[in-house]
Amino acid sequence: MPGENLTRREALTRSHLVTVKSYDIEIDLREVASSPVFRSSTVVNFLAEPGQSTFIDAVASSVHSVTLNGTTLDPALVFADSRISLSDLMAHNTLEVVGDFSYTNSGEGLHRFIDPVDDEIYLYSQFEVPDSRRVFAVFEQPDVKATFAFRVHAPASWQVISNQPTPSPFATDGGATWAFTPTPRISSYITALIAGPYHVVRSELTSSSGRVIPLGIFARASLFEYLDSDYLFDITKKGFSYFEEKFGIAYPFEKYDQLFVPEFNAGAMENAGAVTFTETYIFRSQVSDATRERRVVTILHELAHMWFGDLVTMRWWNDLWLNESFAEWASTIATAQATEWTGAWTTFQAMEKSWAYRQDQLPSTHPVVATINDIEDVQVNFDGITYAKGGSVLKQLVAWVGEEAFFAGVHNYFRKHQWSNAVLADFLTELEDSSGRDLSRWSELWLETAGVNTLVAEITADQAGIIQAFTIVQSAPAEWPTLRPHRLGIGLYSADESGAISRSISVELDVDGERTDVPQLVGKHRGDIVLINDDDLAYAKIRLDSASRDVAIANLSQIEDPLARSLIWGSAWDSTRDAEMPPREFVALVLNNVAHETESTTVRTALSQLALVLRSYIAPAHREKALIDSADALWMLARAARAGSDTQFQLVKAFATLASTPEHIATLHSLRDSSVSLDGLTVDKDLDWELLAGLALAGGISAPDIDAALALDDTSNGAQAAARARSLLPG
Repeated sequence: MPGENLTRREALTRSHLVTVKSYDIEIDLREVASSPVFRSSTVVNFLAEPGQSTFIDAVASSVHSVTLNGTTLDPALVFADSRISLSDLMAHNTLEVVGDFSYTNSGEGLHRFIDPVDDEIYLYSQFEVPDSRRVFAVFEQPDVKATFAFRVHAPASWQVISNQPTPSPFATDGGATWAFTPTPRISSYITALIAGPYHVVRSELTSSSGRVIPLGIFARASLFEYLDSDYLFDITKKGFSYFEEKFGIAYPFEKYDQLFVPEFNAGAMENAGAVTFTETYIFRSQVSDATRERRVVTILHELAHMWFGDLVTMRWWNDLWLNESFAEWASTIATAQATEWTGAWTTFQAMEKSWAYRQDQLPSTHPVVATINDIEDVQVNFDGITYAKGGSVLKQLVAWVGEEAFFAGVHNYFRKHQWSNAVLADFLTELEDSSGRDLSRWSELWLETAGVNTLVAEITADQAGIIQAFTIVQSAPAEWPTLRPHRLGIGLYSADESGAISRSISVELDVDGERTDVPQLVGKHRGDIVLINDDDLAYAKIRLDSASRDVAIANLSQIEDPLARSLIWGSAWDSTRDAEMPPREFVALVLNNVAHETESTTVRTALSQLALVLRSYIAPAHREKALIDSADALWMLARAARAGSDTQFQLVKAFATLASTPEHIATLHSLRDSSVSLDGLTVDKDLDWELLAGLALAGGISAPDIDAALALDDTSNGAQAAARARSLLPG
């Protein structure tokens, strides 16, 4: 029996058989406070091959009635395993399904949340991958597009939001009714329903088409005071301008709402015109600059999906990687070029690529284009390969074809396939046409094989440092022995009289095969550091030659370019992970340089890697001392850091995670009760929870201490922080 699964073969058969015109969906939420289910009625108009049979999806608590072309079907006979069987179809069909569907607290379907602060109920939908069928009867696959018209009955005091502009409600028994106009033809997984006593701030912008696009930002009442809506609108408007210019296609929907919702399982979801975000992006306390920047990237990631994913949609889930990779690449370049976060590519290298390299060296790695035979396969492919490696490979593809040609191809792709579905081959065809490059071999080597290559420079120079020969040597792991073409830069870096290190020479070239000579550098002075993959165009691990490595590690903080520093941080980490660099040297590298690092995400990544090395890579006989010494060093660095700086904030949090001695425990207690303070550092609610978690891990508190902290912060945020702290208690 299929259960709740759907195979690709079944979806292909159904898409050839069925063309859906429209859904009219009526949902009754008026008994939300007293009932675990809600009534949902769906009318579907669709075309089919006469005489054929198919099924529609419905993960319902119960189905009350099924009517096909005026004939009443017995639910007991046609409804089973989340499917309603439909036989003897006509050319033109009308299906009506009435059932009760369950609210969830798992982030699937229609999620229900009760705010502990005021006992208000909030609802929101999450339909990707296969979960609109938990709210209404639907042909649940991305290539069966249709229009969707929602009619919602809910408490009169609520906000009700969907993909289309919110209509004025009219009074009905026990509440009010919102009748939304039909959407354009979209896939079911990007439809949305959000309802509850959300508070809202509104704005608007003028699209490149001349249309006025209403904007809304929504949050729970108990968090609304922390919502920095002016900034969020500013980023959104910058994103609109950037994408409309670069894509050459106006924003395709009628409005754009952004909703911060509780207990969200992911970072955000690209529902057409009604994007949902995790509430962790509402900052009720101080957060790192890394987190602030990541929020901007996430906002622009979801906005990019309005074109790539919503306007043009993958035919099946095997192209999920392209959907997410494009949004990740597009949001990063938009962040770098259209916002104040101009170092976004450094952040991408430190966070996304680090994640990708780690995932790509695990036994669970897989090709970027994964085999997706059914919906269950999709669930295991929301990973670092789909997002981070895919985005990295797409960045390499942009370097391979050229940015101008890439955007030209993207424009043609949107223009040809808007309101429809497409596959990877359609996308690559447009890039080939715009760039003049054949991408068939590139696609095969990069997208259909797994693993990460390693690049090393072989340099011959005379005593004066003049390069006599320069070769890039490429290798691959035995499990995935594929050598790939790379477009990359090579930078020669030299120190000036003050000791500052900057790039003096740069070349860009194609590397292919095991060995690639670089004649452009012959006759040049090698400088102090030779950096392969300068500007981070390629997806590959790099190994510095011994002379460059010695200078880079000794003088990392003197390198002026933050992206070059991030590449060297990354190379040192890869070498440590691969057992080519002793763990103690990596510990020293972090402790000697992290306080001088200017990029917040680089700091966060280095501190996270430091903790992993100390707990897992250092030999057990030396581990306790290394942990103590490192925690002592981090506390000293925090005390010496600039007052109120992001680095100070991150160093204090890192110290809390490594605290272990009675002295460390006393320091954490003193920070919490303000008997010890650092200039510029405020121990607010969330930092207090971080310190408490450190105390729990170090054995410095017990469960009643956590209960007392929760009594002072009896919110959903507090409950989650308390649960984390309890999980860290010894025993």
